[in-house]
Amino acid sequence: MTGGLIAVAAAVAVTIMLDFALRRRSGRFRAGPPKTARTAAGGVAAVLTDADLGSRLGEQATLVQFSTAFCAPCRPTRQILAQVAGMADGVTHVEIDAASRLDLVRRLRITTTPTVLVLGPDGAVVRRAAGPPRKADVIAALGPLTEPRIPAVPGPGAPASGQ
Repeated sequence: MTGGLIAVAAAVAVTIMLDFALRRRSGRFRAGPPKTARTAAGGVAAVLTDADLGSRLGEQATLVQFSTAFCAPCRPTRQILAQVAGMADGVTHVEIDAASRLDLVRRLRITTTPTVLVLGPDGAVVRRAAGPPRKADVIAALGPLTEPRIPAVPGPGAPASGQ
C-alpha cells in the first residue's frame, strides 16, 4: 500500500514538473529556421514564398500564424499579431489553416497551434514560436528586421531637413 502511494506521488510530481517546463517554453521565440525537409542540395528549406502563403510577403517582415478551428489560444494570438503588424510599416500578418495546408505543416514540422513564424523580407524563417506568444516577444522578434520609425537626428554641421 505504501509503495503504491509513493509511486503515485512520484508520478504526480514528475507530471507537474513536465507541465511547468512545457508552459515555460510555450510561446517563446527561438532563433533560426525550424528543422525542415532537406533540399536537393542538402540544405535546410526554410523559405516561404508568396505562393506558399497565398498572400504577399511583407516588405520588411511577415508574421505567419498556423491555426486550427479548434484552437482556443489562436484567436488572441491572431489579435496580437494583427496589432503588431498594424504598428510597424512593411510588416504583414498571414494566418494559415493548418488542417487545409498539411503540405506546409509537414514541411515546417508544425506540431502545435498556434505556431508563429517570423519571416524576413525574402521569406526566410528567422524566428519561430510554438504556443501563444506575448505581444512584447513578437515586437522583440521583429526588432532586427524592421527599420526604426524615429527619424535620424542630423549631426553637427549638417543642414536640418526642410532648409
